[in-house]
Amino acid sequence: MARADKAAAVAELTDDFRSSSAALLTEYRGLSVAQITELRRILGSGTKYAVVKNTLTKIAAREAGVPFGDDLLVGPSAIAFVAGDPVEAAKGLRDFARTHPLLVIKAGYLEGRSLSADEIRKLADLDSREVLLSKLAGAMKASLSQAAALFQAPLSQAARTIEALRQKTAETATDASASAAADPQESEDGQPQAASE
Repeated sequence: MARADKAAAVAELTDDFRSSSAALLTEYRGLSVAQITELRRILGSGTKYAVVKNTLTKIAAREAGVPFGDDLLVGPSAIAFVAGDPVEAAKGLRDFARTHPLLVIKAGYLEGRSLSADEIRKLADLDSREVLLSKLAGAMKASLSQAAALFQAPLSQAARTIEALRQKTAETATDASASAAADPQESEDGQPQAASE
């Protein structure tokens, strides 16, 4: 590889490291081109799975501030540069490695922090961002419904109480006028009138 090509490859890898939210290092020894193509399809458009040269990757990682140890960059290496959801990419790699044991997840880098292979597997066990957002939205909707019912209950209870008082007042007024009409002997002040002789 010519010096200019190497410089361009290092620049591209450095840019990939810097523009990705995560980088997951794998060893792909023994995988066929068709299997790597299948893995790229599984990882989706938010993840770039690139077969890399170890010496160039060491330089690019150093320039980007990604702490991949030199001991990790041995053998045939490929890196999943994740622009989307790191959980989804970790799940894709883990699931693919289960059915294709030749794929070995070695290490990773996520938001300024190095990840071991075990930490990547734990990351893969998390719910995806969309699932977590859905759960949060469901919890918030339930809380809002409960709050609305809580606020609505006193208002509807007060409305029912006011309606009951209004009906009671109307019944009392109806009873009083019916009783006054039935007993003409009472004066306006409620005292019985003296019988005229």
